[in-house]
Amino acid sequence: MSLDAVAAVHRLRSGFQERQEALDALRPDPDGFVAWQTSWLPVVSHGAADHTSGWYLDTESGYLGRWSRHHEGQPEELDTLGTYLEEVADMLEAPSLATRDTPGLVGDALVWGSRLDPAREGAWRPLAE
Repeated sequence: MSLDAVAAVHRLRSGFQERQEALDALRPDPDGFVAWQTSWLPVVSHGAADHTSGWYLDTESGYLGRWSRHHEGQPEELDTLGTYLEEVADMLEAPSLATRDTPGLVGDALVWGSRLDPAREGAWRPLAE
């Protein structure tokens, strides 16, 4: 994500949390739904123009979490940013080792196979090993 996108997503998600807290003040929820925390820093979106889902770094715990408009649960095993970046670096060095998404390029942008817009499939080219 670009720094502008990071700031925009953080502002947007923080606004969601403020609205949720205003609703909770009107009708208290014992579970206290959390839409966003100020310590969460978005680091990866699931598409260049997608600000509805991605991964954030919890700056308090050091672990990655997932955000989305549908508020899916967190993965069973949480990664640190370092672990995640090591796995991505391994996939970029040896794309054939990618277990889920295959890295490739559209123009000069790095994209992952499962996140490719079907309209742009013809522009996708795999990374050379």
